[in-house]
Formats: sequence, structure tokens, C-alpha cells
Amino acid sequence: MAGNARRPGVSVASRVLDLLGAFDSEHPSLILSDLARRAGLPLATAHRLVAEMVTWGALVRSPSGAYEIGLRMWDLGLLAQVPARLRQVAAPFLQDLYGATLATVHFAVRDGTLALYVDRLSGSESLQLVSRVGARLPLHATGVGKVLLAHAPEPIRHRVFAELTPVTPYTITDPAVLDGQLARVRADGYAETREEMSLGACSLAVPVRDREGEVVAALGLTASSVHRNATQLVAALTVAASGIRRGMSHRMVAPWRDHPSAQ
Repeated sequence: MAGNARRPGVSVASRVLDLLGAFDSEHPSLILSDLARRAGLPLATAHRLVAEMVTWGALVRSPSGAYEIGLRMWDLGLLAQVPARLRQVAAPFLQDLYGATLATVHFAVRDGTLALYVDRLSGSESLQLVSRVGARLPLHATGVGKVLLAHAPEPIRHRVFAELTPVTPYTITDPAVLDGQLARVRADGYAETREEMSLGACSLAVPVRDREGEVVAALGLTASSVHRNATQLVAALTVAASGIRRGMSHRMVAPWRDHPSAQ
């Protein structure tokens, strides 16, 4: 990350956003020096801005001295209309799905070339999953991600295919193999993964469509094994996805979120 504070024309707002952007699912907590380095800012500049962000509530300092995203950012995030409304509509169907399967339930939308996890209900099995609400995970390595990727615009698929990074030894990184899987997702109406994102975890996922038939989200189940009763699980997912669709209004869901940072 280049030291953008030394470039002319970079605003204070841009530097604050760079500091916030330094946090991700793998770096939820950062000491000041790492925060400055990941944001591309001089340590003195980062120190001054971080102090103001702590005062405002955007960041908090943990007892260890590291910085984390503050609750005020969570409050702002809840105002994001599309995920919030989708989550509200989907919530009872996710609960029913969990009650019927006791598997971990995932609900995600596409954010650029990543799957943004809008909701998650933890299953009864002790699986080491990296998913959490607010996490952004690779489209090519997750069940919900493959559903979203299968129905994404062609330029998005090209960008994902150009960077098929392995997450586990079982992650699909061959573009031809992945392309064939996505074709089956579109034909069969569901995606399946086997230990591609987390070892020991398999998943099934189906698309969630709006009233006009556009895929706006994906609903998935994750467990140690899903293939033995895949037919019943896909049926349960499909029923839940249909219920979510009925709960939407045609004006509720915005177009795919492909903001400039994801281009």
C-alpha cells in the first residue's frame, strides 16, 4: 500500500477511508503501526487520525492496545438498505431452515467479486468456518458464492476467473472446471462445494430471486456432509428461497453493487 498521504491532492476523508479499509475479516484488530502500514500512511498521520476516529466512535482501542472497528460503524452499517431489508425478510425463513436441518445457514449477496454474508445461523456441528455476518469471501470457493457467480455479469466472471486463488487443497482453481460447475449451477438450480473454503465443511446453496426473476442473493447450508441427503436439503433451501422471494417487493432490491473500488 503506497503512502498516499505524501501524494498531493489526497483528502483527509480519503485517508480516513484508507484506515477503515485496512480492516478485513483476516485483520479485525490492528496495532497502530500495522494500521498505518496497511493504510499506506505515515505513522504520525495515522496516529492523529486514529485518535479522532476513536473519539467519534469509528474505532475502539482494546485492552491489548490494538484498534478495532467501533460500534458506531455498526450502527451506520445497519442503515444500508438493501442488506438490511433482505435480512429482515429472510430472517424467519432462515430460522425455519435451521430448525429443519440443524446445519449452518448462510445468506449472502454479491459485492463486486466477493460474497458478502448478510446473515448466518450457526449449526449444531463444531465446524471451523470462516464465515460471519459482514464477511466477504471468494465467490469461487463458497456455495453461496458459486450461485452468485453463476448469475453474475460476464465481466465479473472474467475478473474472478483471472484470480482463482486456492483457499484449501480442494479449492477449484482451473477456470475450465469452474466454468463447467457454474453451467451446472444455472441448469440444476443449486451449487455444491466440498471442503473448498474450510476443511471438513461442505455446502449446498440456491439462488434467491426477486419478483422480476433476477438473482439478488444466495441461500446456503454448510455441514460436514451434504451429498448423502442433498435432494432433501436442496428442496428445503428452495422452499425457503421461494418464501423470501414472496416477501420482497419488486422495488426493494437495488442492482448489483459494483462500485468503483471493486472494478
